[in-house]
Amino acid sequence: MLVRKPAVAGQFYPSDPKELSDLIDDCYDHPLGPGKKPPAPREEASVVSVVSPHAGFIYSGPVAAHSYLHVSSLVDPELIVVVAPNHYGIGSGVSTYKEGVWETPLGRVRVDSEAAGLLADAADIVMFDPDSHRLEHSLEVQLPFLQRIYGDSVPLLPVSLLFQDIDTAKVVSAALYKAIRHRKAVLVASSDLTHYEPAAEARRKDTALLGQVLKMDLEGFYSTLEELNVTACGYGAIATVMEASRSLGLKNPELLKYASSGDTSGDNLQVVGYGALRFV
Repeated sequence: MLVRKPAVAGQFYPSDPKELSDLIDDCYDHPLGPGKKPPAPREEASVVSVVSPHAGFIYSGPVAAHSYLHVSSLVDPELIVVVAPNHYGIGSGVSTYKEGVWETPLGRVRVDSEAAGLLADAADIVMFDPDSHRLEHSLEVQLPFLQRIYGDSVPLLPVSLLFQDIDTAKVVSAALYKAIRHRKAVLVASSDLTHYEPAAEARRKDTALLGQVLKMDLEGFYSTLEELNVTACGYGAIATVMEASRSLGLKNPELLKYASSGDTSGDNLQVVGYGALRFV
């Protein structure tokens, strides 16, 4: 069996299971967190869709907790989909796993082979390429939050984007819709926002970019990204999930929380921006 071992346990988050669980719980109670732990009030929905950051938990975890509190409102999902950027330039333009498990200190999550097959059948650009995921943290760091809510019972469809242009976002979002439209699913876009700029400038750029997401304006999103040189690393993941959410009937985005690494570290000279959003 193919096992994707954790690449950043002990770096982005603790490698000890109890320490990791405690840290995740603390993110909900953090001053920047939502102030309450899962589960959220249950909703009669077939899909929950969010954007969540992917930095070290001590920096972005409290913001991510806002997204995962909303995720926890979905009862008994059948599938978890995480769309994340490929930072390392390894492997295929768009990649997934055909089979196997993803391991974290909290356990193992099974790959949903059926959903992966449907995704690949719906888009020729999607390849079965585990090597693309081998070093990547942006998808991995979402899993402990999900496991803390659902354990290991819900299978995973991992999607890694080396290509993040608007055409790829359109193709992959349409394929995702076909792959998950009959499933009760969690849909996560993994992305940080502006990188290594003063906090005020990062907030200015991120506010403009998130404004396009709140309007669900795909062309405006990419135009703002280029015009302001917004260094959001998972912009293609945000665009893909935004478009898939629209197709699934989730057309009312909401910004749950914005903060930066400066809010947790105290260093506002060069920050990374973090946003938590949901589509309802």
